[in-house]
Amino acid sequence: MKKLFVIAALFASMVAANAQIGVKGGLTLSTMNGADKPEENKSMALYEAGVLYKIDLGAGFAIQPALAYQVKGAALKQANDVKSKTGFVELSVGAQWGPDLLAFRPYFFVEPYVGYGVTGSETLTGANTGITAEDINKALQNTAKDKLEYGVGAGIGLEVASHVQLSCQLFRNFGKLYKEGELDNGTLKYIKPSYVNLKNYQGVKLTLAILF
Repeated sequence: MKKLFVIAALFASMVAANAQIGVKGGLTLSTMNGADKPEENKSMALYEAGVLYKIDLGAGFAIQPALAYQVKGAALKQANDVKSKTGFVELSVGAQWGPDLLAFRPYFFVEPYVGYGVTGSETLTGANTGITAEDINKALQNTAKDKLEYGVGAGIGLEVASHVQLSCQLFRNFGKLYKEGELDNGTLKYIKPSYVNLKNYQGVKLTLAILF
């Protein structure tokens, strides 16, 4: 048992010696897949901010867990105009590889993530149902929206002097953003045709990270 503790302590010290903490922030350009008319799917410029922990594994490999507040959204022009925005607490784990060229390090990465929606807004206009827009939007946000997200991103980055990272990634959430069963109930059944084919957020993220 003592040997196991010694091995664990040595491993932890090795990881700590090759690890950096950091902060990050960036711009998110997101849309929503599944619209009837993709050309009317307009992107929203939103943002992310969070903290990260980079572990250098050697031979150009690194893993980089991060915890962030990530805001995604979309604006769609369909039978009814739909605008959706969700702020997620998002946990991601990036796997990186890139050659160390001393002053800088270009790298590729894949980044699966999970998150939970903690803020959001819904706007649906043009619905002629006899029900107020406020009631429809409240039901969408509080009842129909699935706040659990999961997905994956992939992209390229550049690390400068081991302390600054610039990255660009494509990301896509899987599953549906709206619970189809909930759209059959009450207020929402009148606007179901505008939502039933909508899936989830996708887009591009541009991120700046500072490592310490």
